[in-house]
Amino acid sequence: MVIRTWSPFHPPQQSIVLWPHSPFYQYPIFEEVIHTSKFSIPPKSDQETAFIEEIISNFKNLDISDIGDIEKLERIVNQFGAIINQAWTKNAKKLRFSKHSKQWWTDKCSHSLNNYRMTRSLDNWKNFKKVVKNIKRTFFDMKIQEVANKSCGPWKLMNWISKCKLPAIKAIKYDGHPCLSLESLWDALHSIFNTTLNRQVDLNILSDIDRKPTSQWYPFSKEEFKQAISKCNDSSVPGPDKLTWHYLKSIVNQDDCLVNIINITNSCFNLGHWPNYFKYSSTIIIPKPNKMLYNQPKAFRPIVLLNTLEKLIKKVIAERLQFTVASSIWTN
Repeated sequence: MVIRTWSPFHPPQQSIVLWPHSPFYQYPIFEEVIHTSKFSIPPKSDQETAFIEEIISNFKNLDISDIGDIEKLERIVNQFGAIINQAWTKNAKKLRFSKHSKQWWTDKCSHSLNNYRMTRSLDNWKNFKKVVKNIKRTFFDMKIQEVANKSCGPWKLMNWISKCKLPAIKAIKYDGHPCLSLESLWDALHSIFNTTLNRQVDLNILSDIDRKPTSQWYPFSKEEFKQAISKCNDSSVPGPDKLTWHYLKSIVNQDDCLVNIINITNSCFNLGHWPNYFKYSSTIIIPKPNKMLYNQPKAFRPIVLLNTLEKLIKKVIAERLQFTVASSIWTN
């Protein structure tokens, strides 16, 4: 028996039969093109500048002078999230990814390529090649400089030319059944990663702790926020708010915006309330390294991405607590 495939663009040729009385099958194969796209703001572009400027301009105009109740705190934090979402929707650009996508490609490359396609002149072709060469050189020089300044050393550059080892992925099994639908996969991962979701906690154990002397909690200062955000890496992946550390640093550099952030943080402590906007997160599932098989939910690891402003406030609180505890231990 011979099984031969054919394409609708190329008619099948004469078949070959290896032994008599064998059936002949034809299976049509169509090319499947998977388009992957997402909305993004190109770095160092006019859209990025407009995105940051719009957030700063609208955030300055928020009235955060007197937050006296939880309802107003929730409303102000939600307004801040709406400002970011509105600016993102206005300035984000839809990018389509394919096997021909390049990280170094910029709008300048697209503009020079369009000029050549419109004229088909030799001069525009040479100009396009020159632009691409300069853009690639700038991009890879920046990458080399970035790797050289890190502790991992120049051997990190070898990852650019080495083959990517893909894990052997099979259908994830849960309770002995393969997860063949998105709903079953969600149930499997949710049951593994959220085992303590509905677990009851006895808060009475806090009553057994001896009372200790309390100290006064002072309002946060500008220097605390500036020092905390200066240690953050700009290449970190943002959360649901799409606000990277690079964007937030530009916002914090504006004194009016920084004062508003400090007022929000102090209000959270004064009211004893953490806004719901700060509780939103996105979870990314990644495979654990060096696993023989990836057919069990335990072979994967969840990575939770939080809103960037929330992470900054938590960093400031953590550093304040570390300083307070360290000072108390040194004093005693």
